[in-house]
Amino acid sequence: MPQLAAQFAVASVMVVVCVAIHGFGLFSLARLLRTEAAVERMKRIRPLSPRGVAFTLGIVIAILALHGAEIWAFSFVYLATGAIYGLEDALYFSTISYSTVGYNDTHIAADWRLLGAFESILGMVLLGWSTAFFFRMLGRIEAH
Repeated sequence: MPQLAAQFAVASVMVVVCVAIHGFGLFSLARLLRTEAAVERMKRIRPLSPRGVAFTLGIVIAILALHGAEIWAFSFVYLATGAIYGLEDALYFSTISYSTVGYNDTHIAADWRLLGAFESILGMVLLGWSTAFFFRMLGRIEAH
């Protein structure tokens, strides 16, 4: 039972940390795109123009960087707790858990399997949040 409490505690901290990273990142990106100069530039961007493609690519890269930071954070937690040995294995397990692709429990110590499940649930929520944000940003250039 103590191990179950430890898993819930670590998972809860990671949920808060990752939501904070994601929220701060998306808020900052939205704020950057809401400046007066940015709004004026967006009015002149056609979605399929080179500038429109660059705008879209920039948003995608920024969102992927946020997800990457969260995946790496979980990887370091797996290493720190001894749930997984080896950075490559921790990063692989974190990536497939976060993306909800699925995984084999043999990658993680049995005492920490619940942490991987929490990462999958969190990944699904944060990927959905990013999708909503992405379409909202695209709507800004297509509306003009």
